[in-house]
Amino acid sequence: MSETPKFTVIDRRKFKAEEEEQANRQAAADQAATGIATGTEAAPSEQLVQPVQPVQPGSGSGPHLVVNESSHEAGQKPVAANAATGAQEAELPPAPTAKETQEQKTAYDASAQRLEDLIRAQNPGVGAQPPIGFEHLVQQFYVSAMIQMGAGTQEGQQPRVDILGARNTIDLLGVLAEKTRGNLTEAEDRTLQAVLFETRMAFLELTSMITLQGMQAPPPPPPGKR
Repeated sequence: MSETPKFTVIDRRKFKAEEEEQANRQAAADQAATGIATGTEAAPSEQLVQPVQPVQPGSGSGPHLVVNESSHEAGQKPVAANAATGAQEAELPPAPTAKETQEQKTAYDASAQRLEDLIRAQNPGVGAQPPIGFEHLVQQFYVSAMIQMGAGTQEGQQPRVDILGARNTIDLLGVLAEKTRGNLTEAEDRTLQAVLFETRMAFLELTSMITLQGMQAPPPPPPGKR
């Protein structure tokens, strides 16, 4: 009888580990050769750093790839906006201290008094100017709004109307009324409310006229006909 063939069990894990080790050594050698060719020093295989993949917006935590605005990446627009806002805040000067404010107010009052004395010396008939109060501020807004709506135009001249500017001025009066609510005297509040009502009413009348004139304007001729 022939001898029974003998079978040997080979552990493939050992050969696989040796193959991987040999591949790693070959890669390290190739990288060292590349570094020598380019004039740079190659890092050991144990210290190789894998490139970090950029994390898409909305994914979990991890490093984020930062690009400049020229790339126009949608995910980086908030970063650019925050940087611009921070730059604007950095440009703002620091608020003055209470001492600086008081010193400036004293110097301002003294300068204004010298100017008034000079004017009265050159014009003896001019009396002392009354102090500026809240009613002067309201009156300034009122005059501006009415002029923007064409008031004060001389007879025979075409009124020049700045309807958008008038709306902004009237809205400023509304902001003033909102921000000073509960902090005005009865006379000041009555003056402000009366001016706000009158300017809004004038605005409504003017916009109604503009709308009516626009509706009554003749339609343009059809194309090709004159």
